[in-house]
Amino acid sequence: MTDWTAADLPSFAGRTVIVTGANSGLGEVTARELARVGAKVVVAVRNLDKGNAAAAAMPGDVEVRKLDLQDLSSVREFAAGVDVVDVLVNNAGIMAVPYAQTVDGFESQIGTNHLGHFALTNLLLPKVSDRVVTVSSMMHLIGKISIKDLNWKARPYSAWLAYGQSKLANLLFTSELQLRLEAAGSVVTAVSAHPGYSATNLQGHTGGKLSDRLMSMGNKFATNADFGARQTLFAASQPLPGDAFVGPRFGMAGPTGLSARSPLARNAKTAAALWDLSEQLTGTKFSV
Repeated sequence: MTDWTAADLPSFAGRTVIVTGANSGLGEVTARELARVGAKVVVAVRNLDKGNAAAAAMPGDVEVRKLDLQDLSSVREFAAGVDVVDVLVNNAGIMAVPYAQTVDGFESQIGTNHLGHFALTNLLLPKVSDRVVTVSSMMHLIGKISIKDLNWKARPYSAWLAYGQSKLANLLFTSELQLRLEAAGSVVTAVSAHPGYSATNLQGHTGGKLSDRLMSMGNKFATNADFGARQTLFAASQPLPGDAFVGPRFGMAGPTGLSARSPLARNAKTAAALWDLSEQLTGTKFSV
């Protein structure tokens, strides 16, 4: 554990980084700081107007490109337009939203937070030279993967449990990706990070007045987006073992370092089953 901050970032000159969901919150800070230290940053966003507004305030070489993780055709189009990437930061996400489906019929949280990034990573992997960083959450602790009903078609929908499932999926995806990279002899590594509890625009979209009010109250005690993004920046820049999970020492706050994960997040059998199902649902495969 260290008192590491974004001020300690090494130079990223000559390197290309893709950050999904970089028009606000953690993604915006992550993109801004990497651009500050010389990276060519691709801001991958669903809303180009918001992306351009965010990029205008960033230093250095920043490109805004359309990416809708809720539409696999958009994911494929985005990936086809990428030539090289050193670091892919799977940051975009939605949290505890009312039930909805993606263009491809996935429950929106698993579709955005996991399946969209799963497809994007597989499509880009032959072009990645360094690492894949996926942003998870301490809310993975409430998550449970349902291989039989990943998209909540047979179960009563719970916004928070669906979010927990998607964040648990991020960790299992990272573990299985690292396993496959090692088996293929690749130098690319897969790591993950969580921000603790940072006040961003993720909160307040549950569709429930009480839940939104409680989250608003909780934000008064939350860290800011700079602190939350610090964990992602550490994961993107520091020497780390594959499948490392970075976060604040005390869960929600504290110095940055390696973080604990739930027993379910260490289940290799579930990780492999989730990978197989994700391949089937997205039509993408490990491609190293």
